[in-house]
Amino acid sequence: MQRPPVTAGPEPGWRLEEINSCFCCALHMHQPTIPAGEDGGLISHLQYMIEHPGEGDNHNAEPFAHCYKRMAALIPQLIQDGCKPRIMLDYSGTLLWGFEQMGRRDILDALHYLTCDAVMQRHVEWLGSFWGHAVAPSTPIPDLKLQIQAWQHQFAALFGSEALSRVRGFSPPEMHLPNHPDTLYAFVKALKECGYQWLLVQEHSVENLDGSPLSHQQRYLPNQLVARNSDGEQVSITALIKTQGSDTKLVGQMQPCYEALGMAPLPLGDQMVPPLVAQIADGENGGVMMNEFPSAFIQAHHKLRDQPLTVALNGSEYLELLNNSEGHWPSIQAVRQHQLWQQLEGRQGAAAVEAAIETCTAADAGFSMEGASWTNNLSWVEGYDNVLGPMQQLSAAFHQKFDSLVAEDASMTQTPAYQEALLHLMLLETSCFRYWGQGVWTEYAHELDQRGRLALSR
Repeated sequence: MQRPPVTAGPEPGWRLEEINSCFCCALHMHQPTIPAGEDGGLISHLQYMIEHPGEGDNHNAEPFAHCYKRMAALIPQLIQDGCKPRIMLDYSGTLLWGFEQMGRRDILDALHYLTCDAVMQRHVEWLGSFWGHAVAPSTPIPDLKLQIQAWQHQFAALFGSEALSRVRGFSPPEMHLPNHPDTLYAFVKALKECGYQWLLVQEHSVENLDGSPLSHQQRYLPNQLVARNSDGEQVSITALIKTQGSDTKLVGQMQPCYEALGMAPLPLGDQMVPPLVAQIADGENGGVMMNEFPSAFIQAHHKLRDQPLTVALNGSEYLELLNNSEGHWPSIQAVRQHQLWQQLEGRQGAAAVEAAIETCTAADAGFSMEGASWTNNLSWVEGYDNVLGPMQQLSAAFHQKFDSLVAEDASMTQTPAYQEALLHLMLLETSCFRYWGQGVWTEYAHELDQRGRLALSR
């Protein structure tokens, strides 16, 4: 699709002393892949919605599809209006694959324009994620890096390796951050090994090293997330903080912009820096996002056009503005880890950690190593043994079969046997099969598990 060139003025070279405050918004988009196509074929849930319009809210299929591509119209419009809009995009790998399966060139062309056009690159930043929208705390540790790499492969195949090199931030599905020491360490280590520089985290999923909650100021400044495993090894990554809980109205009505307008520079190390109000929400889900967001997005950026002290900046752009002064950033850790370290009293090793977890759990009903996400009223573990057990068994069988073969010959990952088994494993780890309760979604999980086992037996 040919698009008329967008006339954009030169982007300002922002300086810290010229800005009072900043904000950034991310749009999270996801549809799972389900075994519900013709003869049980794997299809996008978006396609299922289109083919079954009378079920539930499936009539929203095309409005959803429009949401997946509409930034390709909103961003150029605002640029032509003299604004400097910013948006971060977070699309699951299964959703991107679904667009390909469905032949939705309208969506893919819009996303290619946002990703690869030289002008759009100033305004749009992609965030990496897990390919299969897995929730990190309950995903088998060996699969964390596979999920990260699969998303990168999908993205590069669609938009090119140069575009992938510009994806520096990571958005964990459901904002679900592991707090088990070994899972968090493996997660952060994998992110760093895959080239990611920063992570978006929910404020209530982290704590200071002394166990205290983040201060008010900390929520609007970069922090350094420290991950230490049961053997005492450490790795860290920059964390930008998403404030408050899950509410699409926060982004749908551009609350981050209006909050930032009332803020002033904050101390960070030996300098004063503009605070960053960061938010993420489903980009298509709910009436506010489907109907109210476009006009609110336009209105907010028009307001910013008339005053230069508050600006929209994407995450990586903000960190570049701070000139990577991470030596002054507060160190934080996953929530409840201080309580665990106190119980360990310096002991190390997986057995000691598990014993300490048991002691903490017995003494405190609120203690949990299931991780923390945008909400605490849902568990992706409790009541889902019929999904988690098979998932863990399939993962173990996959690695038992392939890990040594891949170590001997890396080309094994290109074989149909490996890819079919990996596909079903990553799909089984999709959060949706443990979000919507028992029923058809857990039945989908059972079918994916059976197909994964069949693939491993060949």
